[in-house]
Amino acid sequence: MKKILGIELGSTRIKAVLIDDNANVLATGIYDWANRLVDGLWSYPLELALEGLAASYADMTEDYRKKTRDEFDAPDAIGISGMMHGYLALDKNDRQLAQFRTWRNTNTEEAAAILSGTFQFNIPMRWSVSQYYQAVLNKEPHVPDVAKLMTLAGFIHYKLTGRFVTGIGEASGMFPVSEGDYNKTMLEKFGPILAGEGLDPDFKKLLPKILKAGEDAGYLTEEGAKLLVRTGKLRAGIPLCPPEGDMQTGMVCSDTIAPGEANFSAGTSCNIVATLERPLIGFRKEIDVLVTPEGYDTAMIHGNNCTSEIDNWVALFGEVAALCGAKVSKRELYDIVYNKSLEGDADTGGVVGYNYLAGEGIAGAETGALTVSRKPSGKLNLANFMQMQVYSAISAIALGYDLLEESGVKLTAVTAAGGFYKTKFVGQNATSALFKVPVTVMQTAGEGGAWGMALLAAYMLEKDKYKDLSGFMRRIFANVEKTTVMASDEDVAKFDRFFALYKQCLGAELKMAELFDASEAGGND
Repeated sequence: MKKILGIELGSTRIKAVLIDDNANVLATGIYDWANRLVDGLWSYPLELALEGLAASYADMTEDYRKKTRDEFDAPDAIGISGMMHGYLALDKNDRQLAQFRTWRNTNTEEAAAILSGTFQFNIPMRWSVSQYYQAVLNKEPHVPDVAKLMTLAGFIHYKLTGRFVTGIGEASGMFPVSEGDYNKTMLEKFGPILAGEGLDPDFKKLLPKILKAGEDAGYLTEEGAKLLVRTGKLRAGIPLCPPEGDMQTGMVCSDTIAPGEANFSAGTSCNIVATLERPLIGFRKEIDVLVTPEGYDTAMIHGNNCTSEIDNWVALFGEVAALCGAKVSKRELYDIVYNKSLEGDADTGGVVGYNYLAGEGIAGAETGALTVSRKPSGKLNLANFMQMQVYSAISAIALGYDLLEESGVKLTAVTAAGGFYKTKFVGQNATSALFKVPVTVMQTAGEGGAWGMALLAAYMLEKDKYKDLSGFMRRIFANVEKTTVMASDEDVAKFDRFFALYKQCLGAELKMAELFDASEAGGND
């Protein structure tokens, strides 16, 4: 029996998942971490990423020992995933030039607008090229010294293998791709822009080499082995598959990589991704065009925020419970308050809220503002409050969903994954009410992207047995337990009422974000 390891560096935790040949989970490991606002930019220290990498691996091996009573030796293959996009710049000596800037930053509006107009292709603010070009526009002194641009997953892969490569899906969030490589026409348009700033016009040489699912992405070096197991007991030579982004691992773990399929990922952030059967109609700045691990085009609507504010409120409820002498686990508390939301009134009590911990581009919010309000005639109780929180978590996506249909994408069903679905039915039903189609959640959804990344590593080992990744996936998912929910007409109407109020009050939310931003900057407006 082979043992395959997937590690995903997510927004709130680094997770390691060990699977066998049939994708059964053998052990898991967790390391919690959080982004920090440093000099106005969301970031993580890379030292903490490396610490979390080793800690999640150690936690996984301990979990394996407890479950099997055997010591864990080594995985047969490894895959690394992470939050997509971001800005991680190294010089020719591999020294970090600036703080790692995550996908969450929305300070790149000028760069994204110029690039989108130049390329006639949507270049979102969080993409690596937007963050790089904004640094160029800002005349940041480190820019002339940039020799390598990476994502977080690509950086960890580089540290483990010494290979400056990335999966094609991850690459498509750095710079647009076409026909298996970075888009040649767009690179040619970007060159003169960089030359005009006194920089080398060959932007491609800053980017990692693109690999597709199943291709050789290098082997664990002795130095890399010591990063995973600091005692030096892990052997070198273990193969690694191409690193991929969390969007791609979400597609893999929900088995939606083939044209015509769609998945919704809901965790710290959220997105709806449809694998395209035909090109989009027109160009819309709200729709990202990325690719699958095999290179098929997808259309994505992305929300910067999802469950973080629910997490904060559940923590607050936990404090109240503790003060009352109640002993309830975090998981139990989530289930209690999520299920209570199902008792909410038909109009959610006139309660409306916005979970914008960070800026929300699709809503026009450049910075975050966390607000809750209600109509004076409304009814505030726990059920209505939690129903509002559940709906609010996914409503940013609803703002852009109509654009997908106008662009020729018609959803008939959705497969969902992520922490939003750990409590049975509640998040699934709300998602169905939003999209108005059946929503399927697989038993494997709770393992998330680390499990999906392990599948990509497993595919690399078995690639010669299958025509493509879809063939491998059909074997893996043949017997996976799943549930499908179609929201009732009543629940669809309830979401629609909430969403109408959400849109009506959005202007106030944007004003609050503006006022909070002015307050942070010391303004008096």
